[in-house]
Amino acid sequence: MYSVKEIFYTLQGEGAHTGRPAIFCRFSGCNLWSGLEKHRASAICNFCDTDFRGTDGPGGGRFDTTEQLVETLLSYWPEGLEAPPFVVCTGGEPLLQLDQSLVDAMHERGIEIALETNGTLVPPKGIAWICVSPKGKADVVINECDELKLVYPQQDAMPERFAHIRAQYYYLTPVADPHSNSNTHLYRDAVTAETIAYCLAHPQWRLNLQSHKVINIA
Repeated sequence: MYSVKEIFYTLQGEGAHTGRPAIFCRFSGCNLWSGLEKHRASAICNFCDTDFRGTDGPGGGRFDTTEQLVETLLSYWPEGLEAPPFVVCTGGEPLLQLDQSLVDAMHERGIEIALETNGTLVPPKGIAWICVSPKGKADVVINECDELKLVYPQQDAMPERFAHIRAQYYYLTPVADPHSNSNTHLYRDAVTAETIAYCLAHPQWRLNLQSHKVINIA
């Protein structure tokens, strides 16, 4: 059984695939924070601004079989497109649920799979695009990925700590206030300036902004 918070069709808002149409499958649950505000201060990841608890979001639910979930995902892809369906598995932490059986079932239906993970769990084989976003003191077990995307700054997860990870792209995202409801002030000037300065001094890293929040899409 798979527990999914929400499924929706939108544009990828950040990273190397910014602007690409994608089906997002947000799995419920995370291993670095319960999702409850009362646990935020003591969580390994205490700046998360995503609701990943439960199965009550749009398109969310509990799916008994891989086939049931795959059919639901495909129902969000526009008919008649030549491009293969592109599904981004995210969370929470999707690798608590995304297993080899589901990956194989998606491949059988021609789905291209992307993964957004905190890097603490080993992914199944056959994922086309892996984005690793380390959090706090959590041990990262993935040493190679397509995209390393680090929220900056984090006291226990500064870029130097992950220099051994091989990636095509290295991104720094200025940390935003998880309690802010205003996109206008999504990025605090001081934090953004600090992130820009780090990228200028370390050209391996690129500035990443969450454009989906700036333009207010899902």
